[in-house]
Amino acid sequence: MADDLAPTDLAPLRRAIELSIRAREHGNHPFGAVLVTADGRVLEAENTVLTDRDVTAHAETNLVRLAWRELDATELAASTLYTSCEPCAMCAGAMFWAGIGRMVYALSGRGLIALAASEDGGRELDLPSREVFAHGEPVVAVSGPHLEDEAAEPHRGFWG
Repeated sequence: MADDLAPTDLAPLRRAIELSIRAREHGNHPFGAVLVTADGRVLEAENTVLTDRDVTAHAETNLVRLAWRELDATELAASTLYTSCEPCAMCAGAMFWAGIGRMVYALSGRGLIALAASEDGGRELDLPSREVFAHGEPVVAVSGPHLEDEAAEPHRGFWG
C-alpha cells in the first residue's frame, strides 16, 4: 500500500471534489471520481443513485463501469482512481475486481460517517477501503485521506 501524494495528484483529486458538488447540484449524493491512465487519459463520473434510482450507482462504480468498457487490463492496472471520499466496501470491491492499481481519496470514510451521523443519524457501514483491499491480491495501493476540509464541504447540510 502507498500513502504518498505527488503534486500531480492534487488536480484530479480536486476535480473529484468538483464532481461531488456537481452530483449534489444534480440531485444526487455528493460524490465524484476521476480515473487517470498512465498516458494521461482522463475518465470522470459522479454519483447518480437518486436520479438513476440505483443504489449501486456510486461515483466510483459508475467510473469503474466506464473504465472497464474503455480500457484494457494493462491500462487499468497502471491507472489511478481519485475519489472525493473514501470508497465504501462495494466500490472498493469493484475497483479491486476491475484491476485498478491505485486509489487516492479525499474525505475519509469515518469523516463522512461523523458528518452524516451529526445530520441524520443514518445507518453506516464502517469498513475502510484499506481493509477491503488488504484481503485481495494484488493489493490496491491507497493514498488518503487528503484535502478533507475541501471534500467535506459538499456534504455539509446534505445529510440532514
